[in-house]
Amino acid sequence: MRTAVVILNWNGRHWLQRFLPDVLAHSAGAEIVVADNGSTDGSLTWLAEHYPTVTPLDLGRNHGFAGGYNEALKQVNAERYLLLNSDVAVSAGWLDHLNAYLDQHPEMAACQPKVLDHARPDHFEHAGAAGGYIDRNGYPFCRGRIFEITETDSGQYDDAREVFWATGACMLIRSEAFHSAGGFDADLFAHMEEIDLCWRLRRQGWTIGYTPTAVVHHVGGGSLGYGSPRKTYLNFRNSLIVLTRNLNVPFWWVQVLRRLVLDGAAAAKFLLEGHGRHTWQVARAHWHFFAMLPKVIRQRRELMRTERTPTLTGLYHRSVAYDRFILGWKQFGQLDSEAFEPAKASK
Repeated sequence: MRTAVVILNWNGRHWLQRFLPDVLAHSAGAEIVVADNGSTDGSLTWLAEHYPTVTPLDLGRNHGFAGGYNEALKQVNAERYLLLNSDVAVSAGWLDHLNAYLDQHPEMAACQPKVLDHARPDHFEHAGAAGGYIDRNGYPFCRGRIFEITETDSGQYDDAREVFWATGACMLIRSEAFHSAGGFDADLFAHMEEIDLCWRLRRQGWTIGYTPTAVVHHVGGGSLGYGSPRKTYLNFRNSLIVLTRNLNVPFWWVQVLRRLVLDGAAAAKFLLEGHGRHTWQVARAHWHFFAMLPKVIRQRRELMRTERTPTLTGLYHRSVAYDRFILGWKQFGQLDSEAFEPAKASK
């Protein structure tokens, strides 16, 4: 099979009922796989009754997003994997456009479509928008999304191009690239795992791309809502892990320390706004990051020994937090273009 569309499911039968029919209708020639992360809502029974042509994978328990996909993709035989969240609506041509874009770029490991908000179809969606980037302090952002601000889609990002990372909500990736990079880091469980994987792939010499010809609509927060304290914990902990492990600049540890200070400011902001549970989750994230630090440092040393591409395009050598909260810049186009490592446009 050339392409397998792999949907990781955890108690998401309602999402499957809503969005799986269109995936089947608009993915001709692809194998459709639903990998179940130990659901207790009868997802697999419902799937067998209503869609017997879909390949079910029972993973037995909840391995998280990262570990779940690692376990599932060991059992899927395809040249390319399309990793798709269960709360994503697809339309005609979506998969053909992604495959065609990857065909045109043999140096590219993975690519993503334009990701719009299902509730507000004229706005970009938080998870991926028009391709991902990362700043010097490990804060991810997108063309079309800076922190909580998402832009209206007016065609401003309708250029196919290389980006720093592609969203795990809808990512087409070569199976050889996924496995050669070691897959996702299961220790991350969920959130930031696709950024970590893309960083490792780019370290191996691959590129990551975005094409606007493929468009999907994402509900977002299907497993963990955007206001979830658990999501806060995972985002803060995993950002520190990914930054520490991957950043390859002189005095990298200074930038990690700066990130810790910025996290403290974010925790104080949560507290002042009456969100004490989120403040506690930031503290937990730091505690667990320091507990994992010896392992992360060992992983970092190994990655630095195998470095092939030390200068990675798309890194933003400013603080996007400063730009957003101090300067008031709310759109990607307002950011300092000279602060990016030069990225190549692709056609």
